[in-house]
Amino acid sequence: MKLTALAAHTPEAVRAALAARGWDAQPAWFAANGVQPLIVLLEEVSESERENLVRWGAKAGADVLTGDGWALVGAAASRLAPLARPDRLPAGLEGLAPELGRFLASYADPPRCWEFAGGTLALDHPVLIGVVNVTPDSFSDGGRYSTVDRAVAQAERLVADGCELLDVGGESTRPGAVPVAEPDEIARVAPVIEELTRRGLGPLSVDTRKAAVARAALGAGAAVVNDVSGLAFDPALAGVVASAGAGLIVMHMRGTPDTMDSLAVYRHVAAEVAAELGAAAARAEAGSVARERIVVDPGFGFAKTPEQNFRLLDELATLVGLGYPVAVGPSRKRFLGTATGRPVEDRDRATAVACALAWERGARLFRIHDAALAREALRVAAATTNAR
Repeated sequence: MKLTALAAHTPEAVRAALAARGWDAQPAWFAANGVQPLIVLLEEVSESERENLVRWGAKAGADVLTGDGWALVGAAASRLAPLARPDRLPAGLEGLAPELGRFLASYADPPRCWEFAGGTLALDHPVLIGVVNVTPDSFSDGGRYSTVDRAVAQAERLVADGCELLDVGGESTRPGAVPVAEPDEIARVAPVIEELTRRGLGPLSVDTRKAAVARAALGAGAAVVNDVSGLAFDPALAGVVASAGAGLIVMHMRGTPDTMDSLAVYRHVAAEVAAELGAAAARAEAGSVARERIVVDPGFGFAKTPEQNFRLLDELATLVGLGYPVAVGPSRKRFLGTATGRPVEDRDRATAVACALAWERGARLFRIHDAALAREALRVAAATTNAR
């Protein structure tokens, strides 16, 4: 007998082994996903549900670790699937089926595209979002693109280097940044968005927390709103996005730029960020933003220490499990400087590596200041996962 170890971190290894031995492509891929190991954390579990889970795990060959009010369940996807079917659920576990069913459906068939006003982006490849900061005080490029001409020139460079969406921001959200009044923020972003629209450089996103700014930007030609507060700053923002049929990126942040560093306290950062982002996405849907128009962003660098950022990057699949496309913005962030010792202006290589790692863990959109290095790294990363 001959033994060969297969890579356990990707279903591609099983798919390739089956295909090489005569399986057709679709059955091989479904089977490969079915044997892929999954681990789910269940909370608010009653004592009777916990006992029923332990009994089920013993019969199903699943690993079940439990404590007071919680359980960790580890098993192949095919073994977890019966728990999502009401007709096959063991007695006493009826409360598990809806959430597990939603998770397994998004796991088997993740979002294939992102819709926004007037367009769609396919997510079968890495999507680069180019940052166009028209601020005097952003942490990386403050003051460089604060005129319309300079902003347009930067936008043209980003598009030439492969960006499929441009994100125009008029308020810095670096730690300790001073808030910008709505009229000033509008005066910064609206003329740039109008000129980019006139030149056909789009689609465009506006990076703002404020409904009034979003309304003006959408009127000027933006198709997406990128809210770093996850709809926590201005409750009216969801309605503005919904009425315009715009796309929405909800990012995770605690507090404000002034207070966020003091709020970087987590017991399990990935699980807590996922829960808070799930609540933000739910607020968006409650405000009539269609699910297919929502993207979630873990908010690297916002209310997180360097160690927490790296843990979140490694456990990004937890956010992917929410069922929305995931965008990441590690570009030139402080945690990359902590790891490399490089100053902010020399972190594009580290940014490219972080983006490649995020792609492997399920992110599909990447917000960057300089596209060239990130594009190359992501092409290499995508080549390892697009072999079918």
